[in-house]
Amino acid sequence: MACNSSTCNSSGCYKGYEEEEQPKPNTKAAVNGGNSCQNLCVKCKVNEPVCCGIGGENSRFCKDCFKNNLYGKFKQAVTYNAMITPPDKVLVAFSGGPSSRVVLQFVHEMQYKAQKNYDANKDKSLPVFGVGVAFIDESSTHSFTSLHIEKAIEDIRLIVSNLAPPSKELFVVPIESIFSSDGIDGKERLKELLDAVSDVTGKEDLLIRLRILLLQKIASENGYTRIVLGTCTSRIACHVISATVKGQGYSLSADIQYVDSRWEIPVVLPLRDCPAQELNTLCSLDGLKIVELLNGPCSGINGLVSSFVKVLQEENPSRECTIVRTAGKLTPFHFNRVPEIHDSNVPSATRRHQKRYTLKPNGSLSSDSFCPICSSPLKKSNFPSSLRSHGNQQNPDLIASACSSCQFQILPKDPSLMEEFLSVLPQQMITKAKHGDQGDFSLLREQIQEFLLSDGENEI
Repeated sequence: MACNSSTCNSSGCYKGYEEEEQPKPNTKAAVNGGNSCQNLCVKCKVNEPVCCGIGGENSRFCKDCFKNNLYGKFKQAVTYNAMITPPDKVLVAFSGGPSSRVVLQFVHEMQYKAQKNYDANKDKSLPVFGVGVAFIDESSTHSFTSLHIEKAIEDIRLIVSNLAPPSKELFVVPIESIFSSDGIDGKERLKELLDAVSDVTGKEDLLIRLRILLLQKIASENGYTRIVLGTCTSRIACHVISATVKGQGYSLSADIQYVDSRWEIPVVLPLRDCPAQELNTLCSLDGLKIVELLNGPCSGINGLVSSFVKVLQEENPSRECTIVRTAGKLTPFHFNRVPEIHDSNVPSATRRHQKRYTLKPNGSLSSDSFCPICSSPLKKSNFPSSLRSHGNQQNPDLIASACSSCQFQILPKDPSLMEEFLSVLPQQMITKAKHGDQGDFSLLREQIQEFLLSDGENEI
């Protein structure tokens, strides 16, 4: 939430952001001062507070101000980072939990207002961005009964269908479809792949990567240009510590930015500045239905870190924000930005915001190689020279091209099991291993495009 310090310069602080609907302050109550002001919302000074932000008693808000403040941080992240523009089609990843429920609601409200503006505009020149919703069914990896899964999916369909127009297409896709369109074959391959990973943390991390790959597949096949995740401050704070423990310090900054364009379809995190406590509170206040069935607790390193951060948060409610703000000082990578916008349909204000706040190539890190398993950027010094010089070979050494975390936690320790493990990997990971050295070439080509000769031109 907004802090009370006049000297705070944190990029995550929402203080001063302009809201669309701001209640007029009750001047009489303010004049009376004393006890009356203590029983009023700290924002509007009119209504009685019903909840607290992470600032405790110093951030007591009424229902409307609390929601406006949280929505303002979402809208600020979207606007300043050009996450969603009128020509876009955005795919919201929906798990049923509070974070994804809130981001779906906020994206819907943003689209609803854009539709109202479009209907009121006579020339109809500015399009309304499209919204789709994707739910990844991971029941094949958990011991849930079919009845519970069917009930959860039915609840999710009801949540999406109850949203006001414009209508939103819902994709319910089983996680095993990342391997094949044949459900039976896909389930068998997924089971074989997970059984080959003995480390509990490695299994959880591998499932996360499979989920991202499947979201990319859904978005690509259906013409979506952005993937919106409900990753919040609390989740990022846990990732900061767990990634450090796993030896992923070099690639950490790539995972905690507002935008991640290392994928074919850019992934955006508009709730990066919103703690889970506030998102849970909003769901309770607004009566937003959530589906908790598929949100089981983590284990291994991820579970230990989550418990540790929870204890820290209980001692100091702003601890998660402090962790994320500290990690935010790391230098981001070149792909932590959306491609520059040249579309005339995009408002000039959006283009100006992007030009002002988007990372410049000389102010970010560059990486030549990516881990074929988790897509983490790799240092050249950690990437064998033999692989750098033979990156296009037909059967690259995936073991050596993987990051140290994946080598220790995901890849089999027994060499005799490696061939079987590689045979059940998704094709996307195998392809990435073959072309891992080309991850930085697209950016370089974009920067020097005007100086390149076309196929029909000759050198002078």
